Amino acid sequence: MTQGPRPPRRAATTIEEVARAAGVSRQTVSNALNAPHRVHPDTLARVTAAIDRLGYRPDQSARSLRTGERRTIGYLAPVDDPFDPNPLMAGFLEALVDAAGAEGHRVLLFRPPPGARDARAAIDELVAARQVDGLVLADVLDEDARIAHVARAGVPFAAFGRTAAQQPQHWVDIDNGAAMAEVARHLAALGHRRVAFASPAADLPWLAARREGFLAEAHRLGLEVLSPPPAAPGAPAVAALRALLRGAHRPTAVAAGSDLSALDAYEAVRAEGLTVGGAVLGGDVAVTGFHDTPLCRHLHPALTSVRLPLRAIAAALVRVLLAQVRGRAAADAGLVLAAELVVRDSSR
Repeated sequence: MTQGPRPPRRAATTIEEVARAAGVSRQTVSNALNAPHRVHPDTLARVTAAIDRLGYRPDQSARSLRTGERRTIGYLAPVDDPFDPNPLMAGFLEALVDAAGAEGHRVLLFRPPPGARDARAAIDELVAARQVDGLVLADVLDEDARIAHVARAGVPFAAFGRTAAQQPQHWVDIDNGAAMAEVARHLAALGHRRVAFASPAADLPWLAARREGFLAEAHRLGLEVLSPPPAAPGAPAVAALRALLRGAHRPTAVAAGSDLSALDAYEAVRAEGLTVGGAVLGGDVAVTGFHDTPLCRHLHPALTSVRLPLRAIAAALVRVLLAQVRGRAAADAGLVLAAELVVRDSSR
């Protein structure tokens, strides 16, 4: 059967129609969309209601032409294994997408092609294509070529972490040393006097800061800090921890620099016929972790761990980045956020 003519498509709602429906000026509607802090709360509520009722959708292409913003943030995604993903950075990406969305921006993931020596060519290509307003970088090392590169190029950027070099950079980070010092105080308050620190031997700056923070505070508190014996190249960390636990004066607590290292401690404790847990459970060895990944809540006993404020970090990174894009940022700025020790049965 022959179909009749289709009804004409209704034209998209305009900003002028929203203004008439809300009884305000066109500029007030624009302010409500782009700078809501300038609009009185009652007026903002009226404009928002009109937008929802009329189904108004701002023309992003027109806005980009007017402001020069692409409304897109580039995130240089760390290399990861899709079959064994890093749960911390997956959580950070989720928080970053939400934070960008709250500011009317999208997140564009990119990564150098396989086999590339570094990320600088991929950064240059993305910036030259004018696809993003700026970049968010993570996993920042003490000497990080990416930071120096984007700083020299004058590209707006914000980094989760900071380099050791004195160079212009905008960053947000946690105080890893202070977080681990809190772990040392927690264990000391529970009566532990012999403790161990377990962490991968990698010379990553955040792991080094955690180790230094824990050791300094433990020594200040008069705790005896035992170190696992050096493991042979390629040997599992569990073997070194087991050797430590066999000693005549084994530690009563193990503080780990990551949740994965805490898992090694769980395995080593149980392999030696001991139990994980604090005094409440009558355990032999208390264990703490770092990152508070989802596995912490599902272990038995549940793992005490340091929780990173991922949503606050992401929101601060987006603010720092957009301040540069809009010409309101200092030449060099950084922000340190506090982490939170979440105490569970593995230590209390």
